[in-house]
Amino acid sequence: MTSNHATPEIPDPQPDGPPPPATASPPTGAPQGASAAPKPRTTRAGVVWAAVVVALLALILLIIFILQNQQPVNVFFLGLAGTVSLGMALFIAAVAGGVLVAAAGAARIIQLRSDARKIRRTQHKSNSA
Repeated sequence: MTSNHATPEIPDPQPDGPPPPATASPPTGAPQGASAAPKPRTTRAGVVWAAVVVALLALILLIIFILQNQQPVNVFFLGLAGTVSLGMALFIAAVAGGVLVAAAGAARIIQLRSDARKIRRTQHKSNSA
Protein backbone atom coordinates (compact mmCIF):
# COMPACT_ATOMS: atom_id res chain seq x y z
CA MET A 1 0.00 0.00 0.00
CA THR A 2 1.50 3.31 -1.06
CA SER A 3 0.77 6.77 0.17
CA ASN A 4 0.75 9.86 -2.03
CA HIS A 5 1.21 12.41 0.73
CA ALA A 6 3.44 15.31 -0.25
CA THR A 7 6.05 16.24 2.31
CA PRO A 8 6.36 19.95 2.98
CA GLU A 9 9.70 21.51 2.07
CA ILE A 10 11.69 22.61 5.09
CA PRO A 11 13.99 25.57 4.48
CA ASP A 12 17.68 25.19 5.37
CA PRO A 13 18.47 26.71 8.77
CA GLN A 14 20.33 29.99 8.55
CA PRO A 15 23.45 30.26 10.75
CA ASP A 16 23.53 33.03 13.29
CA GLY A 17 26.18 35.67 12.88
CA PRO A 18 28.15 36.99 9.90
CA PRO A 19 29.05 34.66 7.03
CA PRO A 20 32.63 33.34 6.92
CA PRO A 21 35.09 35.29 4.75
CA ALA A 22 35.28 34.18 1.12
CA THR A 23 39.08 33.94 1.08
CA ALA A 24 41.57 33.76 3.87
CA SER A 25 44.12 36.53 4.01
CA PRO A 26 47.84 35.69 4.20
CA PRO A 27 49.43 35.85 7.65
CA THR A 28 50.80 39.17 8.80
CA GLY A 29 54.27 39.80 7.44
CA ALA A 30 53.95 37.22 4.63
CA PRO A 31 54.38 38.50 1.08
CA GLN A 32 51.27 38.84 -1.06
CA GLY A 33 50.42 35.65 -2.97
CA ALA A 34 52.54 33.41 -0.72
CA SER A 35 50.95 30.23 0.56
CA ALA A 36 51.69 28.51 3.86
CA ALA A 37 53.27 25.38 2.30
CA PRO A 38 55.08 25.33 -1.05
CA LYS A 39 53.46 23.24 -3.76
CA PRO A 40 55.52 20.14 -4.62
CA ARG A 41 57.33 20.34 -7.94
CA THR A 42 56.27 17.96 -10.75
CA THR A 43 59.23 15.85 -11.86
CA ARG A 44 59.77 13.52 -14.81
CA ALA A 45 60.20 10.61 -12.40
CA GLY A 46 56.81 11.38 -10.86
CA VAL A 47 55.15 11.55 -14.27
CA VAL A 48 56.78 8.26 -15.32
CA TRP A 49 55.69 6.64 -12.07
CA ALA A 50 52.09 7.77 -12.60
CA ALA A 51 52.17 6.48 -16.20
CA VAL A 52 53.49 3.10 -15.04
CA VAL A 53 50.73 2.82 -12.43
CA VAL A 54 48.05 3.63 -15.03
CA ALA A 55 49.59 1.14 -17.49
CA LEU A 56 49.66 -1.59 -14.83
CA LEU A 57 46.01 -0.98 -14.00
CA ALA A 58 45.15 -1.18 -17.71
CA LEU A 59 47.09 -4.45 -18.02
CA ILE A 60 45.28 -5.91 -15.02
CA LEU A 61 41.93 -5.05 -16.61
CA LEU A 62 43.14 -6.55 -19.90
CA ILE A 63 44.16 -9.80 -18.21
CA ILE A 64 40.76 -10.02 -16.52
CA PHE A 65 39.04 -9.41 -19.88
CA ILE A 66 41.04 -12.14 -21.63
CA LEU A 67 40.48 -14.62 -18.80
CA GLN A 68 36.72 -13.99 -18.83
CA ASN A 69 36.48 -14.49 -22.62
CA GLN A 70 38.02 -17.91 -23.16
CA GLN A 71 35.37 -19.23 -25.58
CA PRO A 72 37.03 -20.52 -28.78
CA VAL A 73 36.10 -18.68 -31.97
CA ASN A 74 36.91 -19.33 -35.64
CA VAL A 75 38.92 -16.52 -37.18
CA PHE A 76 39.33 -16.04 -40.94
CA PHE A 77 41.86 -13.60 -42.37
CA LEU A 78 43.14 -13.37 -45.95
CA GLY A 79 42.34 -16.99 -46.73
CA LEU A 80 43.80 -18.26 -43.46
CA ALA A 81 41.59 -19.88 -40.84
CA GLY A 82 42.21 -20.70 -37.22
CA THR A 83 40.69 -21.07 -33.79
CA VAL A 84 41.66 -18.77 -30.95
CA SER A 85 40.01 -17.59 -27.74
CA LEU A 86 37.66 -14.63 -28.09
CA GLY A 87 39.63 -12.47 -25.64
CA MET A 88 42.90 -13.13 -27.45
CA ALA A 89 41.32 -12.44 -30.87
CA LEU A 90 40.02 -9.07 -29.66
CA PHE A 91 43.38 -8.29 -28.03
CA ILE A 92 45.24 -9.06 -31.27
CA ALA A 93 42.79 -6.89 -33.22
CA ALA A 94 43.30 -3.99 -30.76
CA VAL A 95 47.10 -4.28 -30.96
CA ALA A 96 46.94 -4.38 -34.78
CA GLY A 97 44.79 -1.23 -34.74
CA GLY A 98 47.26 0.47 -32.40
CA VAL A 99 50.15 -0.45 -34.70
CA LEU A 100 48.31 1.08 -37.66
CA VAL A 101 47.63 4.30 -35.72
CA ALA A 102 51.27 4.46 -34.58
CA ALA A 103 52.48 3.95 -38.16
CA ALA A 104 50.23 6.75 -39.43
CA GLY A 105 51.44 9.03 -36.62
CA ALA A 106 55.09 8.20 -37.33
CA ALA A 107 54.58 8.95 -41.03
CA ARG A 108 53.06 12.33 -40.14
CA ILE A 109 55.92 13.16 -37.74
CA ILE A 110 58.49 12.28 -40.42
CA GLN A 111 56.61 14.48 -42.90
CA LEU A 112 56.54 17.44 -40.46
CA ARG A 113 60.24 17.07 -39.62
CA SER A 114 61.09 16.97 -43.31
CA ASP A 115 59.08 20.16 -43.91
CA ALA A 116 60.74 21.86 -40.92
CA ARG A 117 64.19 20.85 -42.21
CA LYS A 118 63.39 22.33 -45.63
CA ILE A 119 62.23 25.58 -44.02
CA ARG A 120 65.41 25.82 -41.89
CA ARG A 121 67.56 25.25 -44.99
CA THR A 122 65.80 27.99 -46.96
CA GLN A 123 66.06 30.39 -43.99
CA HIS A 124 69.75 29.57 -43.55
CA LYS A 125 70.44 30.19 -47.24
CA SER A 126 68.56 33.49 -47.21
CA ASN A 127 70.38 34.65 -44.03
CA SER A 128 73.83 33.80 -45.38
CA ALA A 129 73.24 35.53 -48.70
